[in-house]
Amino acid sequence: MSDIIQTPSVAEVRKYLELWGSLENYVLQEQSLNKLFFETYPLNQDISEILIKASSLNDFYSTNIFSIFPIAKHILALVIDSRLQAGDPSLVNDIGLLTYEDGKTRNYYSFATKYCSHHRPLDFPIYDSYVERVLMHFKKQDKFSHFNRKDLRDYPRFKEIVMEFRSFYGLDQFNLKDIDRYVWQVGKEYFPNKY
Repeated sequence: MSDIIQTPSVAEVRKYLELWGSLENYVLQEQSLNKLFFETYPLNQDISEILIKASSLNDFYSTNIFSIFPIAKHILALVIDSRLQAGDPSLVNDIGLLTYEDGKTRNYYSFATKYCSHHRPLDFPIYDSYVERVLMHFKKQDKFSHFNRKDLRDYPRFKEIVMEFRSFYGLDQFNLKDIDRYVWQVGKEYFPNKY
């Protein structure tokens, strides 16, 4: 592997999308989640259905939410289906910010992006640490947009940044799910987590 990340291009995105198709575990997990979110439990009006979806996401994506019930209850209380259908980017911040009964607040931002994305993958790009590192790298290298790291944790701004990234590099033929898969794989390859 070269230490130099190739500049985003149509050919690079296609290369990584082809690679994605060969990752059996990710492809099958994604198919399972699609069946769960699109066919089995497309709505968010029953706590047990939300619990199953949230638990599956938490497990597949290792989002490290140790007690999933409070976030499921929070999602139910927000009555999110119409906002999901509208592609309301402010919904992610609302889902992610959870105040517990003891008054402590936690931000499950990355989980919230995944929860919304799995309902509406073409409207809600996913945020995680790999995506952050790639966007910060190309911002520094090519100045494709003006933002700081904190902006990536405000979902409406994050989505704008992803759209600016796509446009700057001439990747408009790819939908947001394609861009997700590309950026995530680049991040995993070039900026691996150190445990």
